Amino acid sequence: MSEATYRRVPTARLSRFLSLGQMAGGVAGGVLAEGARRLSRGERPQLSDLILTPANARRVTEQLSRMRGAAMKLGQMISMDAGDVLPPELTAILSKLRESAHRMPPSQLDSVLRAEWGKDWRRRFERFDATPMAAASIGQVHRATLPGGRALAVKVQYPGVAASIDADVDNVASLLGMTGLLPEALDIAPLLEEAKRQLHEEADYRREAEQMKRYAGLLEGETGFAIPRPVDDLCGDAILAMDYMPGQPIETLREAPQAMRHTVMERLFGLVLRELFSFGYMQTDPNFANYRWRPDSGEIVLLDFGAARAVEERTVAAYRQLMAAGLSEDRDALRASLVEVGFVAPQTIERHGAALDAMIDVMMNHLGRPGLFDFSDRAFVEPLRRHGRTIAADRAAWHIPPIDTLFVQRKISGTALLAIRMEAKLPLRDMVAEAIRHAR
Repeated sequence: MSEATYRRVPTARLSRFLSLGQMAGGVAGGVLAEGARRLSRGERPQLSDLILTPANARRVTEQLSRMRGAAMKLGQMISMDAGDVLPPELTAILSKLRESAHRMPPSQLDSVLRAEWGKDWRRRFERFDATPMAAASIGQVHRATLPGGRALAVKVQYPGVAASIDADVDNVASLLGMTGLLPEALDIAPLLEEAKRQLHEEADYRREAEQMKRYAGLLEGETGFAIPRPVDDLCGDAILAMDYMPGQPIETLREAPQAMRHTVMERLFGLVLRELFSFGYMQTDPNFANYRWRPDSGEIVLLDFGAARAVEERTVAAYRQLMAAGLSEDRDALRASLVEVGFVAPQTIERHGAALDAMIDVMMNHLGRPGLFDFSDRAFVEPLRRHGRTIAADRAAWHIPPIDTLFVQRKISGTALLAIRMEAKLPLRDMVAEAIRHAR
């Protein structure tokens, strides 16, 4: 690890705001430069075309990775939820936010550990590796060993992150508003409030330890999954100590034999369906770093339960209705279900019913094919984009789904994205039919 990867986390509200201001200034400069280049070629570019450039994405990625915290987390959410919507170059750059963050320097790490465990904290361990094995948006993870030999992973929260959540979200929202990318009539206030609530929950490491125990209880006695146990007397508001769970990054599954890829992905997709229809409780963050796998057994290690939450009964019922309509290939029922679950607003159907029906037909033709569903077959994406352009261009028809739906769909879409990467082929129709038949 190079020295350049260590950067002190800005903790004061002003310094974090200035960091966002620096990012905004860089983006604005990029907009002017790109606009000048395109005008010199005789083009008449839209503002959104000038903002969403790879160069500006690199500026945003670098600044958010330095700040960590809520600002970086929001960037990760955008990159995960974008799916096939953003240009490939932009998605690739934003996806780096899922893979890297600057580490806090050792002196800052020691200050956090002293505050939680006292000045003699090293005596608690046989070994504590000061070099983190992973760093993310809210904290970094260290290897450690207890005197008895128990191997641990210790997640240490970046200082100032919890206290800066509300301000970071508000500042990012302000910058988003300045771009003009969102219609003025679109009310994103409920979404921002929910983002703050979830981020505060994810920054509460005591809560995460309890969610870890709850999830382990739901899977107790099952094979195929492994979940770490927290060490209660070492956990605190900014520290989460748990079993170290060896395994390989889930992305390496792509190099495994086809049968293993299919088995692992069928198990993961089956878990998502059970979370929704059986547990009524879901870990809603599908970041690839939250999964590891063990090649010898095919076992999947599940990590990071800060985003675990109950799923509202009405959301479960709406998804059951939606999936049943899809299985029966009933276009009218599917259209009504899309409104019920909150993906589509009634005014969208009134204004763009024909385009929506065309998109529904594309999806039914793709999903209705007999046999295994091939996640690597993306032939339907371009027709969907083509039919969706009319709706996307009508800013008055833009709509934000209910918060609960957004988090459930985030998990479903993220798992589907992993299945695409793995080129998985699954008996998806049979899996969905079985899940909704046994829905609570």
